[in-house]
Amino acid sequence: MRRRLLLSYLALTVLVLAALEIPLAVSYSQRERERLETNLLRDAFTLAAFVEDSLEGLRPIDEQVLVDGYTARTGARVVIVDANGVVQADSDPPSEGQRSFVSRPEIAEALEQRIVTGSRWSDTLGTELLYVAVPVSSGGVIHGAVRLSYSTAQIDEQVHRYWLLLGAIAAVSLAAAAGVGTLFARWVTRPIDELRRAAAALGGGALETRAPVGSGPPELRELARAFNATAARLEQLVGAQRQFVADASHQLRTPLTALRLRLEMMENHIDEVAADDLAGATREVGRLARLVDGLLTLARADRGPDASAAEVLSLDELLGERAAAWEPIATERGIRLHADGAGLTALATPDHLMQILDNLLANALDAAPSGSTIELRAEPGGRSDGHPATVAIHVIDQGPGLTPEQRGRAFDRFWRAGTSRDELGGSGLGLSIASQLARADHGDLTLEEAPGGGIDAVVRLPLAPPR
Repeated sequence: MRRRLLLSYLALTVLVLAALEIPLAVSYSQRERERLETNLLRDAFTLAAFVEDSLEGLRPIDEQVLVDGYTARTGARVVIVDANGVVQADSDPPSEGQRSFVSRPEIAEALEQRIVTGSRWSDTLGTELLYVAVPVSSGGVIHGAVRLSYSTAQIDEQVHRYWLLLGAIAAVSLAAAAGVGTLFARWVTRPIDELRRAAAALGGGALETRAPVGSGPPELRELARAFNATAARLEQLVGAQRQFVADASHQLRTPLTALRLRLEMMENHIDEVAADDLAGATREVGRLARLVDGLLTLARADRGPDASAAEVLSLDELLGERAAAWEPIATERGIRLHADGAGLTALATPDHLMQILDNLLANALDAAPSGSTIELRAEPGGRSDGHPATVAIHVIDQGPGLTPEQRGRAFDRFWRAGTSRDELGGSGLGLSIASQLARADHGDLTLEEAPGGGIDAVVRLPLAPPR
């Protein structure tokens, strides 16, 4: 936007300069030609008055001396002819001896007692000539004519210098306009850039972000104030929602724990008929407890990254540890776990990555059939300047998999595919929590179709140098 504003200022400046300077230059050129023509006419009449008596035969003078002196002073060519058009004096004769000029249109018209002005191109001199021809007469009798011709090269040079001067003025004006326009564009666009950055930060989850309101045009200041009011209201609403979820989750955990203990204590005091109902009630309480824990975790994840800094984690150690933690459940279901960190390291928060892997492993164990294998492996991800920039952690099961539409909805909160046993998860929050935690560590989580069926859950995180 700053560039467009500056270009518009410069375009307007060029338009104004063109509207002012082009007519000024054309007017100057015409004025100089008219001034030269007026001077030549004046001098021609003066010379005609000097040679009138000589051409009439009353007082002979040396016309050649007269025209040579005039040419020496002005640089113009002078030709004086008698009534028959025969040259009496020529400041630049083409050859020796007299010759007739009666065939020249301007001379012929002057001998008919008309004043002639005009211009023509001279092939001999290689320049344009401005000429005037006036009659020499007395008492209505024509005695001859005087013609003056002057090269316009000098005027053209003056006009050219004048154009250069106007061009220099235009260049200075454009430079000044560019400087002022740059300052003005910055004054206008700086609040817009700040507002854009504030909007991006707000969209990224930094709800405390506010736009500065002390600079820029009044309209932008008003827009910044409206943005800040909206951001404050949004922060208040989201904060209230998060606080409600957190408070509700905390308040529900205690009675749920007490209810589960009471149900477990009843196992030894009921008959076999009610045992199945008691076991079902215990499972539902467990699922409700997991749902409350998920809501509480999601509320914390929505607040953004933890204060704890990310660490360089050895994926060999971390993947092996999580595989060992889930090994008893996998063995009980006849499922094999295979972990391979490939000697890679990731830059992530330990608790975040462990919770992400636990959610993915729980989903994989719910979906995987008995006798299958769940692979937990790491490999280099995307590249930058020829070096790996990310590490991709794959959790691959051999279950029924998900359709593309189901994979697109898998990260929606409380959404479940309905194809797993829902024994280890089932709240519909696991993938939402895992995705939010991955983004908090500057990574992402995607679900892809595994070769041969099943789901390939891929966690991409910044790759750390080996320790």
